[in-house]
Parts: sequence; C-alpha cells; structure tokens
Amino acid sequence: MRKSSGQLVCQYLERVSRSAIEKHQDIIKEFIRKRHGIYALYKNHRLVYVGLATNLKNRLNTHLRDRHAETWNRFSVYITVEGNKLKELETLSLHIAAPSNNRQSGRFIKAEDLKRTFMKRIQDKQKKELLFIFEGKKREKPKKAIKKKRKGRKAILADYISNPTRIKLNSNDKTIRAHIRRDGYIVLNKKRYSSPSAAAKSVLHYPVDGWHKWKYQRSPGEWVPIDKLRK
Repeated sequence: MRKSSGQLVCQYLERVSRSAIEKHQDIIKEFIRKRHGIYALYKNHRLVYVGLATNLKNRLNTHLRDRHAETWNRFSVYITVEGNKLKELETLSLHIAAPSNNRQSGRFIKAEDLKRTFMKRIQDKQKKELLFIFEGKKREKPKKAIKKKRKGRKAILADYISNPTRIKLNSNDKTIRAHIRRDGYIVLNKKRYSSPSAAAKSVLHYPVDGWHKWKYQRSPGEWVPIDKLRK
C-alpha cells in the first residue's frame, strides 16, 4: 500500500456490531488480520475503552473473553499507515475521551505540560491588575537595551532570532548539528555563516534551500524548518 505524505489513518471501520466478529470472521480477517492501529469499544453509543494493537483481529477476539467481555456491543477500528506513533495516538485518545474502562491514561513522550506556565502567566497578570487597582499605577516596562551597530555584513537570521538556538540538518544517515548566535550567525565546525543556505552548502557540497533544510526545536520533541521563524 502506498504511503501518502502526512497520512496517519489509511482505513477505518466504525460502530460495527460485536456480532460481526462471530458471524463474519472471514471478512473481518480480510480487513484487519495482522494489521496495526487503534480500536474503540462501545456500549451502544457510549465509548467504554480505547486501545492499540499490532494485530487488531486478535485483540478484538481477546476482548470477547477478558474483563471487558460484557461491557461492549460495538467496536471501531482505525488502521494506521505506520506503527511508530501508535502509543502516542492511544494516549491522545485517552486524554480526550477518558473511556470508563481504561485504568490509565498514559503519558505523552517528551511533551511539555503547559499548566504551570499558564498558571504563572495568569498570576503575573493578576498582580499587575491589583497593583493598578490599589496603587493607581502600572509597572514600568524595562527599557530595551540599545543594540550597537555591527560593522560588516549582517546575518540574515538577525531579524528573526533573539536567543542562541540549536539547529540540525539530516543528510542521508547523518545528523549535522550547529547553532545560531544572538547576532544571527550560524556557527558550524568553528566557522560562522551569515545565511542558512551557505551553512547547509558547506556540509552538503551542493546548493540547497537552508531555510527548509535546517530545523530547530520549537517545542520538546518537535523539530520544524527554521523557515517558520519568518512567519
């Protein structure tokens, strides 16, 4: 089966009666035998369980006899193109739907929980509001430091970067790492480059669009092209 770019689910079957597993085993086997994906169990129209499986047919047959046997009468299956994201997809489903029969909701791999940061931002905002209400004044914004003009050629990334940022580039089986300085210059192998394309060409030895070739970590585990900095 051809894998489409960006596609996760390639086939699915939703809200099918449990009796289909027993009455139409030959057809069920044709569709989902030895195929991986996410499945859901329902009691009428109420979701009761979500799980992942590398063999969907065997897992559904197991649920005809295990502790879930009497809790469901319909099922859905979502066959995925690749299996390496199944665990995180299951975790996402559990966090959103919170099925009653799932004992654990799982944890996201390398994902940042924004709850503490969100609470801190609210607290900071409330402090400023209280200061204004009771003291009639707002905190002065710190003055921006005046940047000295640098002599010579300005780095292209200088307008899009404010802190040192690590970047990487994948070439065949190798991962090439570099970092962007505060002034926008890319430092690679102790040399500095004023543009992403120049830095990429120095290691690939052919012209390439460095804005899309180099990637930076926008959030834990999420590497995106540095072209995103311009948007």
